[in-house]
Amino acid sequence: MLDVRKDHVKFWRPQVLLMVANPRGSTRLITFINDIKKSGLYVLGHVELGDLDLLPSDPLQSRYDSWLTLVDYLNIKAFVNLTLANSIRHGVQHLLFISGLGGMRPNTLVLGFYDDCSPEDRLQDQSEVAGYPADAPSSPEDPEDQLSLVFPALRGGEGMGKGWAKELGPEEYVAVIADAVKMLKNVALARYFCRFDRAEVLGRRGGAGPFVDVWPVNLLRPDSSSYVDTCSLFLLQLACVLNMVRAWRRARLRLFLCVETGRSLRGSEEKLGQLLKDLRISADVHMVPWDEVAVLHWQRQGKGGKKEDEEEVKEEKKDNKDEDEDDYVNSFPCNSTRVSDEYLQAVNRLVREQARPPPAVRFLYLPRPPADTRRYSSYLSQLDLLTRDLGPTLLIHGVTPVITTDI
Repeated sequence: MLDVRKDHVKFWRPQVLLMVANPRGSTRLITFINDIKKSGLYVLGHVELGDLDLLPSDPLQSRYDSWLTLVDYLNIKAFVNLTLANSIRHGVQHLLFISGLGGMRPNTLVLGFYDDCSPEDRLQDQSEVAGYPADAPSSPEDPEDQLSLVFPALRGGEGMGKGWAKELGPEEYVAVIADAVKMLKNVALARYFCRFDRAEVLGRRGGAGPFVDVWPVNLLRPDSSSYVDTCSLFLLQLACVLNMVRAWRRARLRLFLCVETGRSLRGSEEKLGQLLKDLRISADVHMVPWDEVAVLHWQRQGKGGKKEDEEEVKEEKKDNKDEDEDDYVNSFPCNSTRVSDEYLQAVNRLVREQARPPPAVRFLYLPRPPADTRRYSSYLSQLDLLTRDLGPTLLIHGVTPVITTDI
């Protein structure tokens, strides 16, 4: 579908731009996104820092062959877009603007999570390559030998030293997310995919298939238990798309809904079950009591106590006065001090405790970044606490409707 004027929800497909800093530490994520994009557009994007005015020639032309060799080596279907920019943020903007053709343009930006984990070099691990025989002999012309000469050593790797700095700061990272949301692109942050072993997850014979866990509620806003906003439905759709991929058809979706005592558990489960039936999504629904967790969200901060909380609530209501319910649900809390570290750690434990047996991957709700750029660091640190040690996790923020029951 190349005519953008004919865009309709019934034609929706995941059209993904995955930003890759260094393929050495991203092969597992690259192959996973190749699954989740199904038959949609898939673009590998990379930003090279530099100024063309100060260079004798375009440094990117000589690198395209290496990236295309990488695509062949990993046995994926993807395009490659490289750009030269004075910052990572501007480079991502370039790629979001120009990638694709007609109506086939990226609608989803995928980024690796910003943390201090040391990446692992998987580029020459033949077990990562679909269809590559484990006992195949290597030759001087093997693709992995060619790639090893092109892509630099990983941050913190041999010869780089532990003090080697990232090219992207935390504030700029969150700014990239905010830019994508402004451009009406869905956003996914991928964490711990260095631990995702596709061959092990999908290669098991007999027994139950892998589990895919979906938490469609904004866990940073326990005051809103809605699971039918645009972002929640986008989570469900992506999980469903993954389940439709041939290699993932044995996977089982588990949908977790947080509930408080006093609310009708049966009513909530029936309502959610009807929604899944209308959307033709097969999933096991699990109701998770979380009174002990939710109460931590409202704990008073410091000595100001009640007065401080009342002022924060008034300020938040003022800021959200013009927002509709959907905007409120998927937003980041106005005053981040109201979301304590203790609460986030409790939510993290709750998510881990429900994983029996552990899932292959988790889909969590990503609230949009705060409007106040001074709170970008707080936003990122809270996402870090929320997802710490959860295993392969996608934090997902949806901005466009992808599901309709009117057809």
